[in-house]
Amino acid sequence: MPFYVSPEQAMKDKADYARKGIARGRSGVVIQYDSGILFVAPNPSRALHKISEIYDRIAFAAVGRYNEYEILRKAGVRYADMTGYQYDRQDVTARGLANWYAQTLGTIFTDSPKPFEVELVVAEVAEVAAEDQIYRITFDGSVADEHGFVAMGGQAEKIAAVLKDSYADGLDLPGALTVAIAGLAGQGNGDRPEITASQLEVALLDRSRPHRTFRRLTGGRLERLLTEVMPSPGQEQAGQPRTGARQAGTGGRQGGNNRSGGTQGGGTQGGGTQGGGTQGGGGTQGGGSGGGAADDGKRRPGQTGPGPAGTDGGPGS
Repeated sequence: MPFYVSPEQAMKDKADYARKGIARGRSGVVIQYDSGILFVAPNPSRALHKISEIYDRIAFAAVGRYNEYEILRKAGVRYADMTGYQYDRQDVTARGLANWYAQTLGTIFTDSPKPFEVELVVAEVAEVAAEDQIYRITFDGSVADEHGFVAMGGQAEKIAAVLKDSYADGLDLPGALTVAIAGLAGQGNGDRPEITASQLEVALLDRSRPHRTFRRLTGGRLERLLTEVMPSPGQEQAGQPRTGARQAGTGGRQGGNNRSGGTQGGGTQGGGTQGGGTQGGGGTQGGGSGGGAADDGKRRPGQTGPGPAGTDGGPGS
């Protein structure tokens, strides 16, 4: 005689089982940017995709057990194709697909002894960013309408906290990729491993494309984009001296080109000394008081000719 298990306990056990299975996998990020929607997921495999196209302007991303969400992906493609064929292509929407996925996963979670260990995101890009749609569907059939960004997988809460601090409306593609990688690399635990193009699966829905908006970023294109948003340590170290040199040069120019008639570096202009050289004896230069000229003897506007070494031969008025 089988033991009695209450429905509440059975549902709790199934939910715990599914959460543990999803937590063992890697997380993924979907984020809006100014020209579409970006999908980023750690995935070293080039054949088994976590991110796929569903329809013209709709894409699918998933984490969890590959064989289970691949079944759902194929079923979603068939659903979208049949709906577009029977009615109209405009009738295929991310909202309708998300509802269909929610019903399917809810039925499996309730009726099957083992629930699917998956978490899905269905996104649709519109003509304007305000009308983009992003839906997150969990293992039990729950649907959430997300805005701006969504993190899914075992570390979703930690990644979402990082994204919340970094995300802003209107990001361009490099900026959105930077935010997504910051969330995936940090995950709120202080550990930031180096992420390379071979470890990532990146795709996007590009609203500027006329028909099929989905495209993948792979190979050299992805490597160049990662180089732009994640400079190597050698590049960063090489760039620091150049920044300091530019600042020093800027300060030098500011210190030598100010001709306001006040004190500069301890030497007065229009009768004072600067760096040991007498300047301009109260002559006018370009209509201003103070004849500051360089010590190299080059002619300046308002000068009749180069002065002797260390002096500025501006004519007195």
